[in-house]
Amino acid sequence: MLLSMTGYGDAHLHTEEISASVEVRSVNNRYFKLAVRGIELFSGLESQIEAVTRKFINRGTVTINLRVRQVATADRYRIDSAVLKGYLHQIHELGSQVGLTETPHIDSVLQLPGVVQENTDTDDESINAWPLIEKVLHTALEKFDAMRRHEGETTTQDLRNNLSLIAQHLESIEAKAPEVVSGYRERMSDRVNKVLEEFDVTVDPATLLREVAIFTDRVNISEEIVRLKSHLGQFEMFLTQKESTGRKLDFLTQELFRETNTIGSKANDAEIAKAVVEMKTAIEKIREQVQNIE
Repeated sequence: MLLSMTGYGDAHLHTEEISASVEVRSVNNRYFKLAVRGIELFSGLESQIEAVTRKFINRGTVTINLRVRQVATADRYRIDSAVLKGYLHQIHELGSQVGLTETPHIDSVLQLPGVVQENTDTDDESINAWPLIEKVLHTALEKFDAMRRHEGETTTQDLRNNLSLIAQHLESIEAKAPEVVSGYRERMSDRVNKVLEEFDVTVDPATLLREVAIFTDRVNISEEIVRLKSHLGQFEMFLTQKESTGRKLDFLTQELFRETNTIGSKANDAEIAKAVVEMKTAIEKIREQVQNIE
């Protein structure tokens, strides 16, 4: 089954203590490239996130947006009494100097820098958050995978349509090929005989036939037809394999174009040239589609 290299998936989960959301996006790339955003507080989890992602994706530039929010609880914060006392002492001294007798509100003092501090242990938080992050990441990747499988099915049908078109034109070329060879042989023989008569030269018939055969072989496209048929068969086989075979299909597409181009240059026939143009158009469409297959 073919898989598209472009896709999108998202998921969101939460518990009483933590919530996490993930977005997965990907675009074409010959290799696997991962960028995880929003992981600053959980940088220790990047290798684990990559390991999970690689179970779903082999090629492509993948961007994962991670958002984690932890519910605030009382034990996550502490009041630094030394800092608070320092602020109160300074406020009292300043009040005495300017004649202020009003006592500052505690909520105002608590908002001063350094009075309230958050108890954070990045390693512990990462360990505690990972089970939920892994679950939401897995869910997002499943959605992502479903989307690119659907696109892969559509691509497969389009590829088969173009392969069928190529096969039809190849069939007409194969039927025309013997006429091209025989016609070329006759034209070559006529030209050689005309030159020999013009200069009153005689040549052994066997030698003449051998030389004409050598030149005639240059327009023989039977080998290219056989190889092109083989490539079409391999292409269809790769479409039915369980794993996605983008790299192999990319190589076969190049071979399809090479053999088709050789047929066009060797045959030197108007009908075949027309069929070759149609085949090249179909191959170009295949090439564009294959670039998006994992």
